[in-house]
Amino acid sequence: MPIASRHLLAGLGSGYADRHSPVALATGAVFAVAAACAVFAPLWFWAPFAVVAAAGLVILAFRHTTGFCVAWLLVAGATLEMTLSDLLGAALYQPAIAAVKGAELGLAALCILRYGLAPDFFNPAFAFVAMAMIGLVHGLHPDLGLSASLRSLGGSVAPFAFAFCRLPRRWGCAMIRMTIWLPLITLAIAGVLDLAGWRPLFQESGGQRLAGLGHPAFLAGFCLAAIYACLIALYRDGKSCWLALLSANLAILVLTGARAPLACAVAVTGLSLALLGSRVLAGRRMIPLLLAASLLPLLLLLAGEFSVVRLFNVLSNDATQLSGRDLLWPQFERAAAASPWFGWGIGAGNSIIPPDGEIARLMQTMAAHNEYLRIQVEGGQLGLGLLIALFVLWVARHTSRLCRSDKVIMRLVFVAFAVHAYTDNVLIATTGCVFFAFATAVFVSSLREPAGHDPAPGRWSKLVLAGRR
Repeated sequence: MPIASRHLLAGLGSGYADRHSPVALATGAVFAVAAACAVFAPLWFWAPFAVVAAAGLVILAFRHTTGFCVAWLLVAGATLEMTLSDLLGAALYQPAIAAVKGAELGLAALCILRYGLAPDFFNPAFAFVAMAMIGLVHGLHPDLGLSASLRSLGGSVAPFAFAFCRLPRRWGCAMIRMTIWLPLITLAIAGVLDLAGWRPLFQESGGQRLAGLGHPAFLAGFCLAAIYACLIALYRDGKSCWLALLSANLAILVLTGARAPLACAVAVTGLSLALLGSRVLAGRRMIPLLLAASLLPLLLLLAGEFSVVRLFNVLSNDATQLSGRDLLWPQFERAAAASPWFGWGIGAGNSIIPPDGEIARLMQTMAAHNEYLRIQVEGGQLGLGLLIALFVLWVARHTSRLCRSDKVIMRLVFVAFAVHAYTDNVLIATTGCVFFAFATAVFVSSLREPAGHDPAPGRWSKLVLAGRR
């Protein structure tokens, strides 16, 4: 018998290996606790096993951090809160959003433990923390409780969490690739649900709008991030596949009927192609511009014939008040005027429109659809000024270290983001989680580092990752 086999059998026969194995001891403890629960508290019988499963999931996420972050990005972009609320009930809407943002905070914590903490002094999350503290001192909105304000604070800082992590370049590259494919993957899943008769692919709202798994405006936000990611990838390696994926995402964006995102996408793409004379595109960089210029008159000519599609309906009819913002904004303006300097605390934007009021029932939303106006309500002029200042410093600091093409594109992207914020909920919605994860991925993946580089693991990383060696 081989020597290794004799030692293994000897260890099993003596029980020495079992008595001194941490895994065996932990397993025995779990079953002992479960047995005690079965006798004294039957309802808690499964609790020890749930704790073990959660711990195992955390360890698995720690070992495969990038894969879990990519999977989280897909879940965030699938807008499961809307799909689940439509299929299983509206009660799942808020818990699903909380789970997505809580998962981002948890993954960011794991990234910090594994790769290290990155000092991000100009991170916009600090503005939300400051507004929350000012709100507590000044006084919250009469319809806003402390617990609701704290929950809103967590949701406000979650999109910026990854920026506090010292992430490897491969993390950024993987997140950019998922951002590019995100609308196409979710649209494929939505098509299956539509064929099964569970959830329609299109929604009626001033014409047919492509909704995917959620709402057309959310799908448009994810398409916008995907188009930006395609531009980054296109100028990095010049592969034709990125141009094809950019065109596919642009087509999806058109079918969503979202006007502001489409204008931002066209502006950023056009200016990027015009300003960046990169050799990786050679003579092909003018082809998309020429194609778009030739199709624009045709679109305007045929708009009346395809008015069933929302975008063409907007082009062929007077649809200036199609969004209903003329009903929402006056309510927020009055609330902001009541406390112009300090606002009403983080989360007050959710308390302005009564959930059972006529406007909420008509518009199916209580959000301002204007981040400048919402921040004025929650943080006043001081909070808004601080947030804008931190954003400018944050973008300037991170883009200053990028290569020329990434720098130009990302600065155009954030200018477009500032414009888009005037008409949509780009900070608090899950589209913001995807957008800022993509932005962080660009900041990380553009940094020069040796192939295969992985930030040196800390003390806890060495303990958990020891099983790999």
